[in-house]
Amino acid sequence: MISRLVFLIFIIQVGFINAQLTSELIGTLPDEVLESSGLIFYNGKLITHNDSGNSTKLYEIDPLNLQILRIIDVTDAINTDWEDLAQDDDYIYIGDFGNNTGNREDLSIYRISKSDYDVSNVLSAERIDFSYEDQTDFSGTQNSDWDAEALVDFGDQLLIFTKQWVTNGTVAYAIPKTPGEYTAKNLGFYDVNGLISGAVHNKFSNVLMLLGYSSQLQPFILRIDELSSDFTFNGTETKSSLGIAFSQVEGITFSDANTYFISSERFQFPNPPITLNAEIFTFKTSDEPFGRENTEEDPAPIDTINPEKKKDELIIYKQFGSYQLQYDLNSDAPIFGRAIFDITGKRVRHTHGERIENNTIDLAGLDSNVYYLTFYLQGSTIAKPFILD
Repeated sequence: MISRLVFLIFIIQVGFINAQLTSELIGTLPDEVLESSGLIFYNGKLITHNDSGNSTKLYEIDPLNLQILRIIDVTDAINTDWEDLAQDDDYIYIGDFGNNTGNREDLSIYRISKSDYDVSNVLSAERIDFSYEDQTDFSGTQNSDWDAEALVDFGDQLLIFTKQWVTNGTVAYAIPKTPGEYTAKNLGFYDVNGLISGAVHNKFSNVLMLLGYSSQLQPFILRIDELSSDFTFNGTETKSSLGIAFSQVEGITFSDANTYFISSERFQFPNPPITLNAEIFTFKTSDEPFGRENTEEDPAPIDTINPEKKKDELIIYKQFGSYQLQYDLNSDAPIFGRAIFDITGKRVRHTHGERIENNTIDLAGLDSNVYYLTFYLQGSTIAKPFILD
């Protein structure tokens, strides 16, 4: 959630990235799911939900045009802080374990039957309750290490990956998949230097992907290969940038061995005025199917290129080390002004609309930092962040 960041976006702390994946924006999510958190791909559709304080609804979405096709009510559940989705052949699992302050003693996962989901829009859920085996302090503190936003189906277990706000790492925990009360077993810590917000185990490639972002909202993937039946961090971990400039990414899923989808949550900050849309991205890998030949039951790859999708209203280009910023502003509205704000909200550059001559801005004289390019249009304000190296 926005409040959880405590404006960490303003802290200059870039994690080490080993490689880069190429992601593509599919489009903006509907207003009904601006706080999209979990994500799965089932029966050719994306399924998502909103996070804390919202309804107990699942939203089925077309993966190409992002239109809502169906809304499902989970009637006997509470959305204390729904954070992720997972699935196996028979069930969909909803992780109600968001725990930013670390004081929750009602962590749970809801389980709903796929056979019920297929025929009804009103569903009941079974409950899996758990606590962490090594948590003894429940006094609570803002931005604790006991938050979690990532859930994975893994064999006969569910894996939970914590989002450690203090340590900037993650701990994997395991619990059974059947309803009951359990103590989650600690499977190990990984120093990811970032905040883990989603996860998925691709059963077609036997690859586990952890999704996260840095303190500057720069998304990344932590890929884990060579998985055994008992999960451990095994030394194959590779951290890769997603090539997305800034986004509060939240959910990740797959449709085949090489196609992944990512959802982001809407992010807003008042001064300077910043809005990052809730969006769906996709990226591809080149993995071989794991331990099986392709069969007619395997899903066909999804062509995620949608020729009718809209471009971002503001796109920024800047080469590393350059003091020249270029942009494309896709709007028909009159431009009243163009400004640059620094991380304190101070306006450091301003140009009246009638004096804007081209789409190149000279940044000479500005210090290395995070800045926000802002346009004042008739009826709206558009802003996007950029980094001056």
